[in-house]
Amino acid sequence: MYYLGIDLGGTNIAAGIVDENHKILAKGSVPTLSKRPLDEIMTDMANLCKRLISDMGITVNDIEYAGIASPGTCDSENGVVVFSNNIVMHNYPIAAVLKEKLGVEKVLIDNDANSAALAEAIAGAAKGASSAIMITLGTGVGGGIIIDGKIFSGHNHAGAELGHMVIEKGGRQCTCGRRGCWETYSSATGLINMTREKMEQVKDSAMWELVGGDINAVGGKTAFQAKRMNDKAGAEVVDSYIEYLAEGLTNITNIFQPEVICIGGGVCNEGEYLMAPLRELVHKNNFARNSASQTRITRATLGNDAGIIGAAALGL
Repeated sequence: MYYLGIDLGGTNIAAGIVDENHKILAKGSVPTLSKRPLDEIMTDMANLCKRLISDMGITVNDIEYAGIASPGTCDSENGVVVFSNNIVMHNYPIAAVLKEKLGVEKVLIDNDANSAALAEAIAGAAKGASSAIMITLGTGVGGGIIIDGKIFSGHNHAGAELGHMVIEKGGRQCTCGRRGCWETYSSATGLINMTREKMEQVKDSAMWELVGGDINAVGGKTAFQAKRMNDKAGAEVVDSYIEYLAEGLTNITNIFQPEVICIGGGVCNEGEYLMAPLRELVHKNNFARNSASQTRITRATLGNDAGIIGAAALGL
């Protein structure tokens, strides 16, 4: 059995042919060039899929269905992206367009974070768990909720926007319009902003040396590297960041008590330097901390393949 999984990102369109064991047999990508007309983006998506099918030596008739992991609010029942702002779509019939351009019999869609969460639940860090939540720390904070092996997205397809729970009333301005959203503190963007603010306050911090004196060169690793150098300012940034991240994870744990929470994104490359204190803080504040069964907090394992694998599993 062959399934097409497509991960529509703001930078790249990634696609893969996946088998019934969730193994990617062939994959490739093309630039999204997201500011151009949608029809051009969809044509490139279809052509990428056709190339993969040809390279595999199969035909489109061998594909059970294609799945698209798309940004934005996705009406999965009708194959429509209700709204997306980074690739601008409004009530766009993405499933019907790909079906026509590719000639595949069936096209399914869901939100990209939901698809990644499904992938981790069936083939990654949360494999075997009946309830799992995935958090992705990137430009924002993405969330995906799996309950009884199925994606939960709310009655209007807009659920699981976990990054937009407020953890500090009147706090930092969020792109969603609210203030104090979790993603303004716990995303990679939030970490970078906090690092820059601290550097402006502490001119002799080792963080300046790490970026060659260029504050615009600050990345998600800067504060962590400085903390490892015993830099006080760097340590303060890292400790504050982990506290904010733990605050949101504790809220999620207390609401859902899932078997597994898996965390993805480049920040997780810090490994146990991030995860160990994070687990400690969540456990300390977990309402069910005295329960014999505890939520397991771990790193996601599928990386950039999660969108492809999750999209290919939308019909299973």
